[in-house]
Amino acid sequence: MCSEKGKGEAMFTIDVSAFDDLLSAIKAKGYALLGPTIRDRVVVYDQISGSKDLPIGWSDRQEGGTYRLNKRKDQAFFGYSVGPQTWKKFLYPDHLKLWEAHSDGSRIEIEPATPESRRYALIGIRPCELAALAIHDRIFLEGPYLDPHYQALRADTFLLAVNCTEPGGTCFCHSMGSGPAVKQGFDLALTEIVENDDHYFLVNPGSDRGAEILQEVVYHEATAEETARAEKALSDAEYRMGRYMDIDNIRELLYRNLEHPYWEEIAKRCLNCANCTLVCPTCFCSTVEDSTDLSGASASRTRMWDSCFTSQFSYIHGGSVRQSAMARYRQWITHKLASWQDQFGTSGCVGCGRCITWCPVGIDITEAVWALRESEGETRREKTQLTGV
Repeated sequence: MCSEKGKGEAMFTIDVSAFDDLLSAIKAKGYALLGPTIRDRVVVYDQISGSKDLPIGWSDRQEGGTYRLNKRKDQAFFGYSVGPQTWKKFLYPDHLKLWEAHSDGSRIEIEPATPESRRYALIGIRPCELAALAIHDRIFLEGPYLDPHYQALRADTFLLAVNCTEPGGTCFCHSMGSGPAVKQGFDLALTEIVENDDHYFLVNPGSDRGAEILQEVVYHEATAEETARAEKALSDAEYRMGRYMDIDNIRELLYRNLEHPYWEEIAKRCLNCANCTLVCPTCFCSTVEDSTDLSGASASRTRMWDSCFTSQFSYIHGGSVRQSAMARYRQWITHKLASWQDQFGTSGCVGCGRCITWCPVGIDITEAVWALRESEGETRREKTQLTGV
């Protein structure tokens, strides 16, 4: 076992055979391992016990409204892009009881729900998802109103990130500055290399506890060749992304085009199914539901995920503010790419492409931006002009 400790830009290498040792070391610290696994022919996030639960040897094919798992020719652990689920389901659960109230007939006692603390280790979180997590941190932890339930779940989360070398057909994280390589906010970052008979991980510790975990496995300092392979894999991933978006002055572009006829055209296809918001790693709209027992002695309030695509979401006295599909789609994309910047100082999109893949009719957020630009006389720029690759 090596004794040298690295953090930050230091790069080390572990063999694929040591990966389970890495997971065991994390688990020994008291973390529940959450990672990608295959269920119902998709990659989902769930509790795992080791590498045997990972989607080993599987890749995915994604396009607008299309998702298929395909067998790979190798045994890559992380040879896919992303599935329909996001990590927010663990840190911002879809159902959360906020309080209960009980009455004995003479008085009412309200008992707020105690924030639940768990030690989660997110295994295989991608750069775009790490960027989404940072956005949620800003919203729930750094704003004027702190969410104690999110804070309790997020407080001791271990982040084992995996750089993305297999972008999907709907990915555009490089356009959004959120990938394919992680930049910060991780404990350990891996780059998987599978070439010929070689199968290993480049490891970059990003925190003290990440560096401490690394001490529990056999590793060596990365060679120049190993580092060059990893850099090339990430550079190739930038070029192979299936989508790209021009975000130059995008906020102003959308604000100028609130009454553009494009919104009516896209609304003819939109089913208002809310898939795009449910699979989005940053969407956090919610509603509350109150319930009572038949005796009226007990009541509770539960927070649940909601979507701006539902007519009830904008309902106030007298009716819904956004009654049409056009208004709801315009609200979603304008908030995601423009007014989100006003509220939180960042875009609400990280370029994961899920909203394109899981839209039943293949509506494409990147094409919406291009349509507005071209209507103003702009010429669509090539990917290399925007990304530099």
